[in-house]
Amino acid sequence: MTHMDTPAPTSFQPGFLGPFRTRRLPFVILLLVLALAPGELGELTRGLMLDAYYQVAVFVAATLMLFYGAERVFRFNIGQSLKGAKWAQVPMAALLGSTPGCGGAVVVVAAYASGNVGFGAVVATLTATMGDAAFLLIATRPDAAAVVLPLSFGVGILSGWIVDAIRLIPATAYGGGCAAPVRIGALRARDMVYLTLMLPGLVLGVLQLIQSPLYDQTPAPLLTGLGLGATAVGLLIWALSPLEAMTNDADSPTTRMAEETNFIAVWVIGAYLLYDYMVAFFGLDLKAAFATVAPLLPMIGILVGFVPGCGPQVLVATLYVNGALPFSALIGNAISNDGDALFPAIALSPRTAMLATIVSAVPAVIVAYGFYFFAPGFMSP
Repeated sequence: MTHMDTPAPTSFQPGFLGPFRTRRLPFVILLLVLALAPGELGELTRGLMLDAYYQVAVFVAATLMLFYGAERVFRFNIGQSLKGAKWAQVPMAALLGSTPGCGGAVVVVAAYASGNVGFGAVVATLTATMGDAAFLLIATRPDAAAVVLPLSFGVGILSGWIVDAIRLIPATAYGGGCAAPVRIGALRARDMVYLTLMLPGLVLGVLQLIQSPLYDQTPAPLLTGLGLGATAVGLLIWALSPLEAMTNDADSPTTRMAEETNFIAVWVIGAYLLYDYMVAFFGLDLKAAFATVAPLLPMIGILVGFVPGCGPQVLVATLYVNGALPFSALIGNAISNDGDALFPAIALSPRTAMLATIVSAVPAVIVAYGFYFFAPGFMSP
């Protein structure tokens, strides 16, 4: 991948209203209006924002900070390591894909574009990845995550080895490269503010996750002020961002963490609000509604997995956590979805991206309906 810096957009470029992204600003304003609304609407919105922050965002931030910090300190070139891995290339690619988030899978796709890995590695990483929905599942249903992530990893390895063994498509090296994402440059004040708020937020998130009495003893004004303050800073970072999703590896690990965390957090907040608003204000009982089409639920999860990006997959995980979808639909979606890694794959080679997506659907159908027929109550919320 060519690491030529792309200049950051200015306020005079199309798509910006002053320093703000034109398409993002209305969503931020809407969230602020909902959070400040009187009565049940405002109270519910603020509570869901706090849940999104303490249950997901702080863990995303900590993971990205660790990953990007280690990358900077050790100057590790993953693409070159994969190239010389031989038979271990597929397991290594699956391992990168199975890490929460889409960063590992994107690295493998970029390595394929450079001719460093074969098609089996691409299938392995896209099959193994659960994308950003993994953070939500780890935070809210760690027991289910302990099954989904290793199972997706194993299915990814097997799928990649089979693809390479039958030579479904030859390893392809692409000439040239794609422009790196916009480089932001110097570390910004808002990045440091977000990191400063994230550190105590992570402590509180861990206490909540392990159901420690210390979390319940934390003063409510502190929990609310810290969580909503960090969420507001995160929304500002997202609304001002010159990036679409991925960050430039030349930027500071803190900047990359702040940008990518809040790209994910916005999707999570949207998924939380969508589900709980439907339940609270429209009396929607998705569990009862889906019960009428129970045999189709695994296939619905798999088909949603075909949609590029992590937003729809976060919604599937949210529905599972709330008891509206069975485990078979969750695992089918986890195996079939390619997360944000599908975007660079489509840009580099639409044919390869489409074939990899279709191939990953085969094990998704087998595993999902295996659970549906032989273990229908497994990991029920």
